[in-house]
Amino acid sequence: MSDGQRRGCLITVEGIEGAGKTSHIEHIRDRLIADGKSVLVTREPGGTALGEEIRGLLLSHREGGMDAMAELLLIFAARAEHLERVIRPAIAVGQWVLCDRFTDASYAYQGAGRGMGMDRVAVLEDWLQGAFRPDLTLLFDLPVEVGMGRISKRADQGEGEIDRFEQEHVSFWERVRVGYLELADLNPDRFKLIDAAPPIEDVRSQVDDVITAWLRDR
Repeated sequence: MSDGQRRGCLITVEGIEGAGKTSHIEHIRDRLIADGKSVLVTREPGGTALGEEIRGLLLSHREGGMDAMAELLLIFAARAEHLERVIRPAIAVGQWVLCDRFTDASYAYQGAGRGMGMDRVAVLEDWLQGAFRPDLTLLFDLPVEVGMGRISKRADQGEGEIDRFEQEHVSFWERVRVGYLELADLNPDRFKLIDAAPPIEDVRSQVDDVITAWLRDR
């Protein structure tokens, strides 16, 4: 990093399926660019050629399902590649990385949703990341029944097939949501809660307020 060049930041976007987080990422990116930031948008699992191949394995409908530990380890394998090839290099040269899901998703989905417990995820997080954590996490939260309704509506309108995670039972999503909210309670300085249930314009207004306040306080 050249003299006077500031380290970039990692902003992550989290939430259960149907929370609309992906549709808001473009708006967040544009908001950061308007503030003069160089922004790289990426996602997990994915973000690299290998990561996208692993994503395909994780989301596809597999006969007999997938062992929860295999699922967790595949996600961290994709994350290791993502960190090494994309996230750390971008931040090192002053870029701001905007990532659709990161390690908090592993806590919520595998730790809470699959019932594996948070300690196992924490061991992998510390091993892979050391002290590296996101600078800001936007958690798009809404009731599970609302999120599932949006997924069903999207499928009925032919806007994509329901993947392996989206077909999970409501009880799984309730655990995932609780897991996310517990993470937010444990990390109040990093997590900013967004009510994702209102119309998109109202949600974007919340996002703008959060980003404006966070940038001002940096």
